[in-house]
Amino acid sequence: MSSSRASSSRPGNSRTSASATSGISTFKGQERALRADRLGTAGLLLSLLAAAAPLVGVAAVMPVAFAVSGTVGQPLLFVLVGAVLVLFSAGYAEMSRHVHNAGAFYAYIARGLGPTAGVGASLVALVSYSALQTGLYGIFGYEVSGLLATCLDAEPAWWIPAFAAVVVIGTLGALKIGPNAKVIGVLLAVEVALVVVFGIATVGDLAGEGLSPHVFHPDTLAGAGAGAGAGAGAGAALCFCVVAFTGFEQGPLYAEETGRPQVAVSRTMYLAVGLVAVFLTFSSWAMTAAASPSGVVGAAREDGPMLLFTLAEARLGPAYADVLHVLFVTGVFAGLLSFHNVVARYAFAMGRERLLPAAFGRSRHSGAAPATGSLLQSAVSVAAVLAFALTDDRPAGDPTVPVLRLFTWTVNVGALGIIVLMATACLAVIVFFVRRGAARPQAPRLAAAGLAGLALVAMAVWAVKDFDVLVSAGAGPGSPLGRILPGIIGLALVGGTLYGLVLRFARPEVHARIGLGNEAFQLEKAAESEKAGAGARGPGPGPNATKV
Repeated sequence: MSSSRASSSRPGNSRTSASATSGISTFKGQERALRADRLGTAGLLLSLLAAAAPLVGVAAVMPVAFAVSGTVGQPLLFVLVGAVLVLFSAGYAEMSRHVHNAGAFYAYIARGLGPTAGVGASLVALVSYSALQTGLYGIFGYEVSGLLATCLDAEPAWWIPAFAAVVVIGTLGALKIGPNAKVIGVLLAVEVALVVVFGIATVGDLAGEGLSPHVFHPDTLAGAGAGAGAGAGAGAALCFCVVAFTGFEQGPLYAEETGRPQVAVSRTMYLAVGLVAVFLTFSSWAMTAAASPSGVVGAAREDGPMLLFTLAEARLGPAYADVLHVLFVTGVFAGLLSFHNVVARYAFAMGRERLLPAAFGRSRHSGAAPATGSLLQSAVSVAAVLAFALTDDRPAGDPTVPVLRLFTWTVNVGALGIIVLMATACLAVIVFFVRRGAARPQAPRLAAAGLAGLALVAMAVWAVKDFDVLVSAGAGPGSPLGRILPGIIGLALVGGTLYGLVLRFARPEVHARIGLGNEAFQLEKAAESEKAGAGARGPGPGPNATKV
């Protein structure tokens, strides 16, 4: 076996010693590992695409990004971000062939940069994915409320359907992934087909500026966000673009639940990022053409998340727009369920390694689903929706709360955290293979990881610089939230790293186990089996035994 394929958990590795596996226990009816062979390549790909939620990217992310950032060049940004993520996937996917852990990002970072860095990454991941899911509750409540007003002439407050979704998602979060993926697959296929038809109809019915290639020119990135001067807003638009892609990177979280993860995870990641990049670039170009490059920002600020449906109705009729609207709601729901599963699995991985209480690291034996992590995310979602509902202006309610506040603020906090995690993971991948003497055979992948890491660092800086543009639409220009919200990711990183340092000295056996995941559990089982076998054989002959 070549050094590039060598396992990092080979015998003699100090991190897989008895001290690294001490303290792990099992409980009747519960398991410390997720059940394998539950997902094939197709099921895993559907799970990743569901998290990316392509129709949500087109109907919610794009219009709000146009409106908030004032940047016309979203098609160009999708091309650039897609290229960076393809480079990122080269090293990240290769890492998934060597480390199978439901902790994904933080497990990779722990194996490359050390357990302390892994703890910091674990908290950033937990906060980021939780923020992404809670933000989707805002757009879900807004859209369902509007849909009920149209169909039933009843318009409940946005937070009522949002709370209902929290209950349903929390219930489904403990179920098997397979059936959910099958239903999601059908809905995804229909969603993508409808948006593609809209794009084709737009291309065939152009007037004025139309399908101009100018939207791919760099000068289209100089937008003017709400309350910002000309040239501001591109970093804000960049954050939204990352939100639209988020989901493709989740494949390694399900590595323990797939048969042949060495093949399935890397293959589905490349497929997911490629399909999403092409789809988003085409859709944003079609939307820009339909509203005209000079008018798309104004139209987005007027119609908000209704922009796609307004444009579709003008070209394909009200019935088509209504079907698209219903599928948009189901797409948001699928995204909610997917992110819920991601947070639950991160909590499971952290509980298994004692970064969270041990109860989080146990799964139900019958369904092998991390139920305690699911309950945690449901509680966080209730708290977030409640906080924004209580700050809603009474008695009529502020219609901007679920979109310009809950959705825009929290999903972009999550996007910033994902950018930070990806940049750190690029460095971890390089260090991981260099330390194992595999730098030469892995040189192309490490070079791609290095380029992606530099680009992601630049993206993070750019996003933080323009974060006040994201906040100004819902809180007014000059709001301190422009620094407080991105500071949440910094606080999670610093707090997690400090926690890792405490574990290093106070609980070294826990610190040594970070990033090993199910490997530590399997080593303990092997040790217990060997001990039990030795006990069954009885004690060896004593020093005074008579020789025959």
